[in-house]
Amino acid sequence: MKLLLDTHLLLWAAERSRRLSRTALKLIEDPANELFFSAASLWEIAIKQGLGNRKDFHVDARLLRRGLLDNGYSELPILSEHAVAIDALPPLHKDPFDRILVAQATVAGITLLTTDSSVAKYPGPVRKV
Repeated sequence: MKLLLDTHLLLWAAERSRRLSRTALKLIEDPANELFFSAASLWEIAIKQGLGNRKDFHVDARLLRRGLLDNGYSELPILSEHAVAIDALPPLHKDPFDRILVAQATVAGITLLTTDSSVAKYPGPVRKV
């Protein structure tokens, strides 16, 4: 199964955080699953880390990207097709980073794994873990 991890799951997976649910850990560690990260997540991390006001975004986005690639994750770039797909999403969530992740997952046919209950309400390939 192809899985796109939301930003918090990427951070937690990278640091092997106890915040990862058993379900998330099982899916991430299953060698049958193909893991993806979005350029949007790295963009979000770089912005929030640079602002310095979020303790949960304390990682260097460059190092995280290198680590994800080294650990077999595939990068999902942001395409114009993803950007325009946002207009079809219901107004369930205002965070632009989460909305682009949902659009990417929908367009690419990849299941988005999220820890956010609001994001999980979107129709399509979104799963709360």
